[in-house]
Amino acid sequence: MNPQNLKAAFDRDGFVIVHQFLPGDELLELKTNLDRYILDVVPTLPDSSAFYQEAGRLETLKQMQHMGVDPFFEAYPKRSRWTELAASLVGEEVEGQEPEWFNKPPRTEHVTPPHQDNFYFCLKPPNVLTLWLALDPVDEENGCLRYVRGSHLGGIRPHSPTEVLGFSQSVSNYSPDDEALEQPIFLKPGDLVVHHGETVHRADPNRSVTRHRRAFAMVYRGTSCCRDEAAFQRYQEAVKRQHELKGLKVSD
Repeated sequence: MNPQNLKAAFDRDGFVIVHQFLPGDELLELKTNLDRYILDVVPTLPDSSAFYQEAGRLETLKQMQHMGVDPFFEAYPKRSRWTELAASLVGEEVEGQEPEWFNKPPRTEHVTPPHQDNFYFCLKPPNVLTLWLALDPVDEENGCLRYVRGSHLGGIRPHSPTEVLGFSQSVSNYSPDDEALEQPIFLKPGDLVVHHGETVHRADPNRSVTRHRRAFAMVYRGTSCCRDEAAFQRYQEAVKRQHELKGLKVSD
């Protein structure tokens, strides 16, 4: 798909897939550094930077954030392959945030609740997107992403607290009409899906017995974006309350 078609699909649907976005050698480099980070760095991280399905069991690691503590991942968002795609879709120059890593380990019971990323980011204008790269084959069995087509055009929806670490707020008026518009996203390793910051999306549990559903993600915001600091502070306080209720160590 050429850049113009990608942009048109992104603007219309709120998401777009780029098959085999990352070549094999670059995918291997990324996976090698992720493995190193998980083995060497994750055990040293605070609770707010690495979440587990079962506390302390590395094989149940489900999410990593604030990955800029590592030099490789601090520099990674500036790579041109990523910045050029993000800028072409958002329509202006972009700034990258720290990478994140997501996983649904085998037999993961919890869902990823329906949400909009920009409810967390609190950016205006909402010229922000997430690039989500599959590290494993992704399908319905292991909890693929599901996007509500065109939902980015309706603005921010009401959200309410959840008990899911890493996704502290969920769309509170998610309805059968939303479900009817859902598009499940099937990917192979190296495939990328890009979604707008206000596209409603969710994922089911990983019902497989042996398969993980790992992904590497980066958020890019347009240089015109400004943060609503009052709204962001309210969100941060809600996250802190959730972590305290789950017994995680909360830094000031």
